[in-house]
This record gives sequence, structure tokens and C-alpha cells, in this order.
Amino acid sequence: MNTTLTRRRLSAALAAAALSVSLGALAPLASAHDGGSTFGPGCASVPKEGAGSFDGMAKDPVATAASNNPALSTLVTAVQKAGLVDTLNNAKDITVFAPTNDAFAKIPKADLDKVLADKATLTKILTYHVVDEPVEKADLADGSFKTLQGGTLTTSGSGDSYKVYDTATIVCGDVQTANATVHIIDTVLMPK
Repeated sequence: MNTTLTRRRLSAALAAAALSVSLGALAPLASAHDGGSTFGPGCASVPKEGAGSFDGMAKDPVATAASNNPALSTLVTAVQKAGLVDTLNNAKDITVFAPTNDAFAKIPKADLDKVLADKATLTKILTYHVVDEPVEKADLADGSFKTLQGGTLTTSGSGDSYKVYDTATIVCGDVQTANATVHIIDTVLMPK
């Protein structure tokens, strides 16, 4: 009788331990999708609180979220000039490869001013940065994605280091907004 009781207690203890281990294994998976999975050296400069923080951006659609991030102000201006704010904010499950202000600064000012004044060209360039599906870190190692502009973007890399083509580095990836995944990049992409 004591042997049976001991076995039952041992079985119950083992079951409780197994359940605890399995729940513990699931916890990192849950947090990986709650905005804690961003990567890249540029993520450190994202504000810790407020509308421009990761938590703040997760509450807003992508164009609105970008407007709250000071490093994306040139992109926001370009999106407004192209008339794409509503298009991006109303889209579902998209991915935006978002060039920083420094990325736009690499373009000579006269050329940038010319593009910003040409809505058709600007729209073509901006929609080349948008993919009509979620693209997360796991998809970037050897990816090929059709853009809203109609071209194709290719990505490569591993760990926390990824590039679009071999020209643009993802400086902060897997940023979540209410309707998009954003990968912040250091170079403006030109349609091919």
C-alpha cells in the first residue's frame, strides 16, 4: 500500500515538473512575438517610452507609428508628399523596409529635392520599400519578396546581421506596428 502511494506521489511530482518545464519552454516563444524580438544596433536609439517607443509604435498603424520616430522624419515627409499615408495605414499585414534620415542624407540634396517634388517617381520608390506580407527575422536569411511597386527585394544574413541586396543594412528589425512589421534600413532602395 505504501508502495502504491509513493508511486502516485512520484507520478504526480513528475507530471507537475514536466508541466512546469513545458510551460517554461513556451514562455520565450510568447515573449518573442510581443515586441521583444527586435534586433540590430539601431534599436538602442529607439525611445524607451512614449509614442515613438516599441510599445507605442505597436499601437499605431505604420505611417502614424513612423511619424512618432524622430529617425524616420524624412521618410514620413516623403510618404505624405506621395499621398501614401492612408494607403499604408489601412493595409493589413505588410512589411516596410524604412530608410532612416541618414539613409536619405546619402542622396545629394538636389536629387532628393527633385524626387520629393515628383509624386510619380516618389511613389514608385516608396512602394518599392513595401512588401504585401509579413516578413520577420526568420524570413530574412535568404529571402526574396515582391514589392507593392512590382519589383523584388532580396535579403541575406544571419544572427542579428541582415542586408537588403548587399547595399542596405537592417539597423533595427522586427519592429511591430498595429498593421506592419518594420525593418529600419540605412540606405534608400532604388527600384531595379
